[in-house]
Amino acid sequence: MLNGHCFSFIERTDSLGRSSVMPYLPLTLTNGNRSVEVTALLDTGASVNVLPYEIGIELGAVWEDQTVPIELSGNLARSAARGLVLSGTVAQFPPVLLAFAWTQSRDAPVILGHMNFFAEFNVCFYRHDSTFEVRPREK
Repeated sequence: MLNGHCFSFIERTDSLGRSSVMPYLPLTLTNGNRSVEVTALLDTGASVNVLPYEIGIELGAVWEDQTVPIELSGNLARSAARGLVLSGTVAQFPPVLLAFAWTQSRDAPVILGHMNFFAEFNVCFYRHDSTFEVRPREK
Protein backbone atom coordinates (compact mmCIF):
# COMPACT_ATOMS: atom_id res chain seq x y z
CA MET A 1 0.00 0.00 0.00
CA LEU A 2 1.37 3.39 -1.00
CA ASN A 3 1.55 6.08 1.65
CA GLY A 4 -0.40 9.24 1.03
CA HIS A 5 1.07 12.63 0.22
CA CYS A 6 -0.12 15.73 2.10
CA PHE A 7 -0.70 19.09 0.45
CA SER A 8 -1.66 22.48 1.88
CA PHE A 9 -4.68 24.46 0.74
CA ILE A 10 -3.61 27.43 -1.40
CA GLU A 11 -4.86 30.99 -1.11
CA ARG A 12 -5.92 32.51 -4.42
CA THR A 13 -7.29 35.95 -5.28
CA ASP A 14 -9.81 36.31 -8.10
CA SER A 15 -10.07 39.14 -10.64
CA LEU A 16 -12.35 41.06 -8.25
CA GLY A 17 -9.78 40.92 -5.44
CA ARG A 18 -11.67 38.32 -3.39
CA SER A 19 -9.45 35.83 -1.60
CA SER A 20 -10.24 32.19 -0.87
CA VAL A 21 -8.33 29.16 0.39
CA MET A 22 -8.93 26.08 -1.76
CA PRO A 23 -7.52 22.58 -2.30
CA TYR A 24 -5.25 23.04 -5.33
CA LEU A 25 -3.07 20.11 -6.34
CA PRO A 26 0.18 20.23 -8.33
CA LEU A 27 -0.19 17.82 -11.24
CA THR A 28 1.90 16.87 -14.27
CA LEU A 29 -0.16 16.19 -17.39
CA THR A 30 1.38 14.31 -20.31
CA ASN A 31 0.21 13.71 -23.88
CA GLY A 32 2.71 11.73 -25.95
CA ASN A 33 6.09 13.40 -25.51
CA ARG A 34 4.71 16.71 -24.18
CA SER A 35 4.22 17.48 -20.49
CA VAL A 36 2.97 20.48 -18.57
CA GLU A 37 2.88 21.27 -14.85
CA VAL A 38 -0.50 22.59 -13.70
CA THR A 39 -2.25 23.44 -10.47
CA ALA A 40 -5.66 21.76 -10.42
CA LEU A 41 -8.65 22.44 -8.20
CA LEU A 42 -9.98 19.37 -6.39
CA ASP A 43 -13.75 19.71 -6.70
CA THR A 44 -15.80 17.06 -4.92
CA GLY A 45 -18.93 18.53 -6.52
CA ALA A 46 -17.65 18.22 -10.09
CA SER A 47 -18.83 15.24 -12.10
CA VAL A 48 -15.92 15.37 -14.56
CA ASN A 49 -12.35 16.56 -14.86
CA VAL A 50 -12.10 19.80 -16.86
CA LEU A 51 -9.16 20.97 -18.96
CA PRO A 52 -8.91 24.54 -20.31
CA TYR A 53 -8.37 24.97 -24.03
CA GLU A 54 -4.86 26.48 -23.84
CA ILE A 55 -3.46 23.58 -21.82
CA GLY A 56 -4.78 21.04 -24.32
CA ILE A 57 -3.12 23.01 -27.13
CA GLU A 58 0.14 23.21 -25.15
CA LEU A 59 0.01 19.41 -24.82
CA GLY A 60 -0.32 19.04 -28.60
CA ALA A 61 -4.00 18.05 -28.68
CA VAL A 62 -5.96 18.97 -31.81
CA TRP A 63 -9.56 20.05 -31.18
CA GLU A 64 -10.84 18.66 -34.48
CA ASP A 65 -9.35 15.22 -33.73
CA GLN A 66 -11.41 14.80 -30.54
CA THR A 67 -14.71 13.18 -31.53
CA VAL A 68 -16.45 12.63 -28.18
CA PRO A 69 -18.63 15.64 -27.26
CA ILE A 70 -19.04 16.34 -23.54
CA GLU A 71 -21.91 18.37 -22.14
CA LEU A 72 -20.84 20.60 -19.27
CA SER A 73 -23.06 22.26 -16.68
CA GLY A 74 -22.86 25.20 -14.30
CA ASN A 75 -20.60 28.10 -15.29
CA LEU A 76 -19.26 26.09 -18.25
CA ALA A 77 -22.64 25.02 -19.68
CA ARG A 78 -22.32 27.32 -22.71
CA SER A 79 -18.81 26.14 -23.58
CA ALA A 80 -18.19 23.37 -26.07
CA ALA A 81 -16.17 20.45 -24.67
CA ARG A 82 -14.72 17.24 -26.04
CA GLY A 83 -13.25 14.18 -24.37
CA LEU A 84 -9.47 14.00 -24.04
CA VAL A 85 -7.49 11.33 -22.17
CA LEU A 86 -4.13 12.33 -20.69
CA SER A 87 -1.61 10.79 -18.36
CA GLY A 88 -1.53 12.49 -14.97
CA THR A 89 1.14 12.25 -12.28
CA VAL A 90 0.61 13.32 -8.67
CA ALA A 91 3.66 13.56 -6.40
CA GLN A 92 5.70 10.34 -6.41
CA PHE A 93 2.78 8.12 -7.46
CA PRO A 94 2.75 6.19 -10.75
CA PRO A 95 0.99 8.01 -13.63
CA VAL A 96 -2.70 7.30 -14.21
CA LEU A 97 -4.95 7.92 -17.21
CA LEU A 98 -7.29 10.83 -16.58
CA ALA A 99 -10.29 11.59 -18.80
CA PHE A 100 -10.97 15.30 -19.26
CA ALA A 101 -13.74 17.41 -20.67
CA TRP A 102 -11.47 19.63 -22.77
CA THR A 103 -13.37 22.89 -22.97
CA GLN A 104 -13.01 25.78 -25.37
CA SER A 105 -13.45 28.10 -22.40
CA ARG A 106 -10.36 30.15 -21.76
CA ASP A 107 -11.49 31.07 -18.24
CA ALA A 108 -11.88 27.57 -16.79
CA PRO A 109 -9.36 26.24 -14.27
CA VAL A 110 -8.08 22.69 -14.40
CA ILE A 111 -10.70 20.84 -12.32
CA LEU A 112 -10.38 17.34 -10.92
CA GLY A 113 -13.75 15.68 -10.32
CA HIS A 114 -15.40 12.33 -9.77
CA MET A 115 -14.93 11.07 -13.33
CA ASN A 116 -12.21 10.03 -13.02
CA PHE A 117 -9.77 11.64 -10.57
CA PHE A 118 -11.72 10.53 -7.48
CA ALA A 119 -12.06 7.07 -9.05
CA GLU A 120 -8.24 6.83 -9.13
CA PHE A 121 -7.34 8.53 -5.84
CA ASN A 122 -8.60 8.67 -2.28
CA VAL A 123 -8.54 12.19 -0.88
CA CYS A 124 -8.89 13.12 2.76
CA PHE A 125 -9.49 16.77 3.69
CA TYR A 126 -8.30 18.11 7.06
CA ARG A 127 -9.90 21.49 7.72
CA HIS A 128 -8.27 21.94 11.13
CA ASP A 129 -4.89 22.63 9.50
CA SER A 130 -6.03 23.35 5.91
CA THR A 131 -4.34 20.31 4.39
CA PHE A 132 -5.45 17.34 2.34
CA GLU A 133 -3.96 13.93 1.70
CA VAL A 134 -3.97 12.10 -1.64
CA ARG A 135 -3.26 8.41 -2.11
CA PRO A 136 -3.91 6.07 -5.05
CA ARG A 137 -6.87 3.74 -4.69
CA GLU A 138 -5.90 0.11 -4.36
CA LYS A 139 -6.85 -1.91 -7.41
